[in-house]
Amino acid sequence: MSRIRVSTLIKAPRPKVWRAVRDVGSHVRWMHDAETIKITSPQTTGVGTTFVCETKVGPLRLSDRMEVVEWRERKAMGIRHAGIVTGVGRFTLRPRPGGTLFTWEERLRFPWWLGGPLTAVFAKPVLRSIWKRNLATLKQMVESG
Repeated sequence: MSRIRVSTLIKAPRPKVWRAVRDVGSHVRWMHDAETIKITSPQTTGVGTTFVCETKVGPLRLSDRMEVVEWRERKAMGIRHAGIVTGVGRFTLRPRPGGTLFTWEERLRFPWWLGGPLTAVFAKPVLRSIWKRNLATLKQMVESG
């Protein structure tokens, strides 16, 4: 299992940052690797919300089935990946002097037929780079209003 963690300080209060991330369907606005997100549950927020994210990383395209498994208003959102790549991801928002520390952490498992642990070794720096860029976009989006 590969563990990836990235963070950024967003110069905005936690409620404002939460408003930007609570709508899972809007994540395509700041996640460069997410091409489309389709909500597949009757609900659109909170634990139990399910969705399919069409993800593109280089030449690799995946339909990532996900479910919100943790929802702590203005504090944390946890996601379970149930597609080809499995695992859990989590966004946390912590107040800090000057804004909100936004942390994105993922623990992902690649299937054996996609290279398993070997793929994870090579994917980790690529995904970390993409997610840092995603957080830079989120930061700019929130700070610019």
